[in-house]
Amino acid sequence: MIAARTQLRCGPARLSRATGIPERTISRILVRRGLPPLAACDPVTGALIRATRATAVRYERQHPGELIHVDVKELGRIPEGGGWRAHGRSEKVRGRGIGFDYIHAAIDDRTRLAYAEIHPDEKGTTAAGFLLRAAEFFKAQGIGKIERIITDNAFAYRNSTAFKTAAAQIGAQQRFIKPHCPWTNGKIERFNRTLAAEWAYARPFTSNTERAAALALWLNYYNTERIHAAIKDTPITRVSPT
Repeated sequence: MIAARTQLRCGPARLSRATGIPERTISRILVRRGLPPLAACDPVTGALIRATRATAVRYERQHPGELIHVDVKELGRIPEGGGWRAHGRSEKVRGRGIGFDYIHAAIDDRTRLAYAEIHPDEKGTTAAGFLLRAAEFFKAQGIGKIERIITDNAFAYRNSTAFKTAAAQIGAQQRFIKPHCPWTNGKIERFNRTLAAEWAYARPFTSNTERAAALALWLNYYNTERIHAAIKDTPITRVSPT
């Protein structure tokens, strides 16, 4: 079971399905072994990289669309032929950085249904366009009304007229986290770590185009097949429970 956790880097719910060991038994084993939570570990190596901070008040909204978390994650682009993950940290590939992609992401608080796009920047106009398309995605999945969106205090969210207009267009109120407290937007922060571990760094891609092409498939897997530890099921089931 420990080997499966190291390989899959997933919590008790998914480990239970993979190993056949009851979830409660897995939880007890992890506690007994003193293993740190996945959120405190590097998404690629599994090494402990951060101290944990408990959110003062944990919450979950009562219905889909009541609150959408929005954020941007920066990723280094992959040079043609692959970067150091494909070739190792050799002099041949070191220093071949070609800039960054910006992963704009949104996740519904109640269902954990998620949507993401890759963009070359994090400008307000880009974030605004993303928000409108995210709203269309959620609507197509059965979440017809977004009541509120919560973001950090980045310029694109707090000061951009384009983003404010987009929020008003979909009928959503804007909320902002307390400055320097990213854990208060924890659901999108956790989604970003999952996205990095299971998509961006899941395998050594040989080009940026190859990695970008894999995003849509991974998002579909995340929403419809992957068991979310917090809700004990897939996100799509909370939109359309069977």
